[in-house]
Amino acid sequence: MDSTPPPAAIRRLGQNFLVDPNIVRKIVALAELSPADTVLEIGPGRGILTKALSRAAGHVTAIEVDSRLHTYLSERAAHLPHVTLVLGDALTCPIEYLPIGTIVVANLPYYISTPLLFRLLSHGHRFSRMVLMLQNEVADRLIAKAGTSEYGVLSVMAQYSAHISKAFKVSPQCFRPRPEVDSAVVLLRTREPRARRPEEEHRFTALVRGAFAHRRKTLVNSLKNEGYDSRHVEAALTKLRLSPSLRAETLTLEQFLELAHCMEDDASPRAHGSLQQ
Repeated sequence: MDSTPPPAAIRRLGQNFLVDPNIVRKIVALAELSPADTVLEIGPGRGILTKALSRAAGHVTAIEVDSRLHTYLSERAAHLPHVTLVLGDALTCPIEYLPIGTIVVANLPYYISTPLLFRLLSHGHRFSRMVLMLQNEVADRLIAKAGTSEYGVLSVMAQYSAHISKAFKVSPQCFRPRPEVDSAVVLLRTREPRARRPEEEHRFTALVRGAFAHRRKTLVNSLKNEGYDSRHVEAALTKLRLSPSLRAETLTLEQFLELAHCMEDDASPRAHGSLQQ
């Protein structure tokens, strides 16, 4: 590559560029790539991970929202074999065209990591696995168990869609500029699609969101505030031999599924918005 300096980081885009080649090697190794694999990378930045992915996989699609970085990488396309660079927003850029079995490997922009996670998980049937760099706090929420303070909407919905493990932590010193938080790499292996109709999926998602909408309240009262009939919720809990005084964070994923099943005769009473919690 030539000596032209790369574009500087833009704070409002949450840009912290990975610079440690050892971390790059660990990420690529965790992804277990082969020349037959297609990879989706979100936020290639200055291309340190992109270059390694292009050597390990058959094809890489890299989505970059920053036109300066897109131009910078495009000018160095000869050093990025098998890479398609896309200028766009990963929250809206079409990903339906990617082949089934695509592997996601990305250092997600931390300021939009949660909505990006929900979007990727909603297309989980398309992605066989995901290796993601995240803020350590978000990684802890992904793997959190019922009864812990980190457990919430993201925990339940992510574990509903994938088997998740936290692979390793990454020091701020591995980035330029250095972020003010610790980072971690997680591996998500997507589950086989559950045998549920789209309206059942919607009701389950709405139920989980409503359950955690008011964390200081009991599950019954939180759902009541979200428009659910408290008598119906209490009846379902009784059927499951669960206390009506419990809070949402005490229910496991399987218990949420059982609760949703007990309540499936009632559709959600109001439209529910984004899951970005």
